[in-house]
This record gives sequence, structure tokens and C-alpha cells, in this order.
Amino acid sequence: MYPNLYYAFKDLMGVDWPFLRFFNTFGFFVALAFGAAATLLAYELRRKSKQGLFRPEETNILVGEPASLQDILFNFLLGFLLGFKLLALFLLDKDEIVDPPSFIFSTDGNIPLGILLGLFFAIIKWREKEKQRLDKPEKRIIRIWPEDRVGDITLLALVFGLAGAKLFDIFENWTDFLRRPSDYLFSPAGLTMYGGLICAAIAIAVYARKHKIGFLHLSDAVAPGLMLAYGIGRLGCQLSGDGDWGIVSDLATKPSFLPDWAWSYTYPHNVIEAGIPIPGCEGPYCNVLPEGVYPTPLYESVASITLAFVLFYLKKHVKTGGVIFSYYLIFNGLERFIIEKIRVNNQLNLLGLQPTQAEVISTLLFLTGIVLGLYLKQRHKSSVES
Repeated sequence: MYPNLYYAFKDLMGVDWPFLRFFNTFGFFVALAFGAAATLLAYELRRKSKQGLFRPEETNILVGEPASLQDILFNFLLGFLLGFKLLALFLLDKDEIVDPPSFIFSTDGNIPLGILLGLFFAIIKWREKEKQRLDKPEKRIIRIWPEDRVGDITLLALVFGLAGAKLFDIFENWTDFLRRPSDYLFSPAGLTMYGGLICAAIAIAVYARKHKIGFLHLSDAVAPGLMLAYGIGRLGCQLSGDGDWGIVSDLATKPSFLPDWAWSYTYPHNVIEAGIPIPGCEGPYCNVLPEGVYPTPLYESVASITLAFVLFYLKKHVKTGGVIFSYYLIFNGLERFIIEKIRVNNQLNLLGLQPTQAEVISTLLFLTGIVLGLYLKQRHKSSVES
């Protein structure tokens, strides 16, 4: 397991770069996931714009103004925070950066580096505005296509997705959260995928409505990237050992074509430090599970990446808006419901049953996908006949 990039680089490349302890492996794969989703979304939005499914939004802007005090102060503050925290990592000793969340939320940092980077950011903003400055600022009308808003959409998905994932994890573990709130609030582990999906979807729907972007076609454009991003994110879960593993498995039942670790894995050096101490290991992340469990993040990663390719193929053959997204809901719900049968998770008490939170949501997504797909196809058929 690689709790952070320090362990990965040291094991794979033989280098000892202490500052890499700050970059946790799961976060790195989350960043890759968002990058992949944004790239696919931009491609899909451009393709749909060429098909005439989207129209640009016209907006007025004022060009030629000098940099305002607000612009300069904002950039200075951004640069100061990055310098105070991020650049300071390169000057810290190895022992001081073992716990990245504690460092982020502490008062530790490097003030001179913060001021220098803050001034650099402020000067860059001032020079950028000066190059575009006009003797007389003027209003111009520009046309903004949906693909031009991928950055905004990605940022919304990131902020509301991570917030929703953390909130749903807290709700799912409410009793334990009340005992150890800081362990949940300041930990990179413990993110509930469906919480992120629901909150991000609501935020993007509001944004799309505001800018008159057809939500059904936008949903179709998002679907393949969402599925791919989930698969990449689950790779981060597998490599960091963040606790999203399965129940205890028996190697005696392993299919012959699978290696042992793909059926029963003990997650040594896992990031949540679950299990028993590893003999001879010193420092953080020195635990291993006492028994092998199903590596469910690996299974989900393979399934999700495969389904992303299926959606990418189907999108070229489906013309009705929203149907690809309905397939995404069906695939997502079915995949997650199946994996929950061998995955460790807290159970709910619901109408005499004891499903997990993910089982309830995945069932609702599956049913919603079927109903939505049938409704959209029937509506399309009726409009063609009329």
C-alpha cells in the first residue's frame, strides 16, 4: 500500500523525497479522476455543439480596465496561502510532515515564502490587466458555449462532490462522528461516493439552468466521464487502503485465473492504520489486516472503467437526450448493489431490513434509470409519430 506519494516513489523509484508525504495517494487519484472527467466532458460538449444540440449564451463584458484593488488583493492572498503552506513543505524535516491534515489546519508555515509568492501572484495579475488595458474601457458581447464552461462545471463538481461525500460519510457514521469529530472532518479518508454524486448533480443542475444549458444532453455528456472518474478514484482507494475493502475471503474458493492478492488481500501499510502491527515496522502506516479480505475497490475499478467504455460506445448510437444518462444510472446502481454484498459497510434499520446506505441509494438509482430511460424513449417515439 502507498498511503502517500512518498511511499510510492520510494518503493518504485528508490528516491527519498520527504515532502511527498504531504500528497496522499487517494487525493492524487481523485485529481486524476477529475482531470479525466473534465477532458471527456469537454470533448462531448464540443461534439454535441457541432450537432446543434447546444446554443451559446451571449453576455456583456467590460474590457480594458486596469487591475482593481480587489483583484490584486485576492491574488496576493491566494499566493500567500500557497507559499505559506505548500512551499513551506520543502523546508520541513521529514518528521514534521507525517500528518498532512494536521499541518494544513495548524498555524505552522513560512511567512516570508507566503509574502514572496503573494507578491508574485499580485504582480502577475497586474501585468495581465495592463497588457489588455485600453484608454477607454468598452463593453463587448461575447458568446460562451457550454464547452467553455467545463472549468466552472468541474470546480462545482469538485467542491460540492467532496463536501457531499464527506457529509454522507458523517451521516452514515453519526454515532462514531460524535465521539471523534476531528477524525472525520480533517481526514482525507471516509468519502461516500453517492453523497458526492448527489450533491454535485444538484449544483450542476442549478448551474445549467442558470446558463440555459439543456440538462438532459449535459447529463449524457457527463455520464462516460463520471463512470471513468469513479473507476480511477477506486484505484486510489485500492492503492492507499482507505478502508473500502470487502469482507474476509477464503483463498480456497479463489478462481484459478486470479492471483491470490486479487481475491484475498491484507492491505499492509493501509492509510487508515487498521489491523495489527507489522513486526519490525516503525513510524506511521505500520498496520496490516489480520485476515485477507476481498479487494472490492479493485473490482469496482475494473467494472467502472469497462462500463465507461461501454457508455462511450453507446453514445454514438443513441440519439434521444438523457438516455445515456439513464444507462449510467442503471450501470452504476447495479454495479454498486452487487459489490455491497461482499463489502464492509454500516447497515441501516429500514422497515425491518438492514441494507447499507449504498444499497438503498444504488437501488433507487437503478430504478430511476429504468423509469427515466423508458419515459424518454416513449416520449421520443410519440414525438416522431406525431
